[in-house]
Amino acid sequence: MAQEIERKFLLKDDRWRAQVTRSATMRQGYLASDASCSIRVRVAGDVGYLNIKSATLGVARSEFEYVIPVTEARELLDLFCRGRCLDKVRHYISRPPHIWEIDAFEGDNAGLVVAEIELTSVAESFARPEWLGLEVSADPRYYNVCLIDHPYAAWPAASRD
Repeated sequence: MAQEIERKFLLKDDRWRAQVTRSATMRQGYLASDASCSIRVRVAGDVGYLNIKSATLGVARSEFEYVIPVTEARELLDLFCRGRCLDKVRHYISRPPHIWEIDAFEGDNAGLVVAEIELTSVAESFARPEWLGLEVSADPRYYNVCLIDHPYAAWPAASRD
């Protein structure tokens, strides 16, 4: 079974920006989501993806992802994801053996910046960069699928960590 092991964090400050090696603009939308899974289409630069992910809370989830033609991904977004899309810029930071992905959200989620790291096991250790803040891996508010229906702009100021 395909599995994603990913931890999410907020950021203390902008020191990470000086370490970015590349960035990609992304638009993603949800074809379906319920208590068991989400089905997402994403355009990242010139590449399209279809993704199916379990709706499990925590750092480990089942995930299946497939590259699809970018023209088909754009068509799926236009035809089936109206109103269920989000935009972000993903910045990559290499900290061997890991790559940090920093998502800076746009639109109704502007102002939210989240760092993610993918691991090979739940117990895998990793170096914590100096700019890393509070872990939010188990907080569903920070899941992209949840940001569609409950965007960051609508959160009460007191609940923004």
